[in-house]
Amino acid sequence: MKVLLQRVREARVEVAGEEIGRIGRGLLVFVGVERGDASDTARRLAERLAGYRVFSDEQGKMNLDVRDVAGEVLAVSQFTLAADTRKGRRPGFSGAAEPEQGLRLYQEFVDALTAHQVPVATGRFGADMQVHLINDGPVTFLLEL
Repeated sequence: MKVLLQRVREARVEVAGEEIGRIGRGLLVFVGVERGDASDTARRLAERLAGYRVFSDEQGKMNLDVRDVAGEVLAVSQFTLAADTRKGRRPGFSGAAEPEQGLRLYQEFVDALTAHQVPVATGRFGADMQVHLINDGPVTFLLEL
C-alpha cells in the first residue's frame, strides 16, 4: 500500500462536474492498494499518516501533524500508484489490487483515519475524477509499508 501525500492550502475533487469532496488546510492523499495488502496495512498506514509531521511549528520546523493544525485529509483512490514503471514505455498494473480488495482497503484506510480523529473527505473509488489543489510548499511525500 502506498500513499502519496501533498500538503495543501485547499483541495477538492469532482466527478462529472459535481464536487464530491473538499478540504481546507490539510493533506491531499492519493491511496494506492497493491496485491498482498491487508487490513492491518491500511490501519498502520492511516496511523502513520495521522501522526506524520509535515506542518511547520513556530520555529519553521516540520514538527506538527495534521491534527495539530486542525487540518483535514482529502483521500483519493489512485490505482496507478501500484504501477510497475521499471521498464518499457508503458506502465504495468499487475501489482495493483483487484477492485474489490482495493475498495475494501481504501475504505478501511479512511475509517482508520477517522478513528484517529482526522476529518476526512473522499473521492469516489474507481471514478474518473478531477482533482484541484493549491499545494502548500510544495511539500510532497510517498509513504509505503
